[in-house]
Amino acid sequence: MVALDDARRTLESGPPRKMVLMKRLFVWVFASAIVATLFCPLTVAQSAPPAPQARYIVVLDAAHGGDDQGGQLASGQAEKTATLVLSVKLRSLLSARGFQVVTTRESDATVTSDRRAEIANRTQARACLSLHVSDSGSGVHLFASSLAPASSARFVPWKTAQAAWITRSLALTGALNSSLQQAGIPVTLARTTLPGIDSMTCPAVAIELAPERDASHTVQSAPDDPAYQSRVAEALAAALLVWRTEAQQP
Repeated sequence: MVALDDARRTLESGPPRKMVLMKRLFVWVFASAIVATLFCPLTVAQSAPPAPQARYIVVLDAAHGGDDQGGQLASGQAEKTATLVLSVKLRSLLSARGFQVVTTRESDATVTSDRRAEIANRTQARACLSLHVSDSGSGVHLFASSLAPASSARFVPWKTAQAAWITRSLALTGALNSSLQQAGIPVTLARTTLPGIDSMTCPAVAIELAPERDASHTVQSAPDDPAYQSRVAEALAAALLVWRTEAQQP
């Protein structure tokens, strides 16, 4: 009995059991906070977001505009209006496919040839399409610059800057030609002097949309026909998808 009494008195004189448990809990929480503080930076660093992919820019150059009417179509519409409509259609298709699209004009504005080249060169475009329409011929006419190929240099004459890009421009022409023909649209290929494009430092092609004609050369679709323009725009967008894929391959 004496031993039990002594033991009871020892327990009663010490801290209550609840207080001991509370102290142990506090120590455990404090230690956990310190560990979390030390190791959280490592976790954040490991879950950092991936670096953004490089931009793939295409420049769409709706020919003419403002004071420059361009040609007059059989429908009475000015070429400057038809090229802007085609540019808007193609821009929408390319944007939906993940391209970053830069346009030389978004309205009926006057834009000089030099200004068009400046826009393309400043954006470091991967491709530039100069859009035209005409009542002459049939199908789509693709024009590359007639400049002779030249080696790239740090400083190049403004009027012949495209010379260093001729090889790539001809390759782009081939991709466009293949896609248009697969869509059943006849293509005519040519090379000529191209103000604006001759000053561009990127793969560049002038595209002229002519009427769609049958075997007897009767016009089936005018160059400003919305459905016809949509078919051509779809084929051009498909070609640029192939162009981008090939460029990204090792």
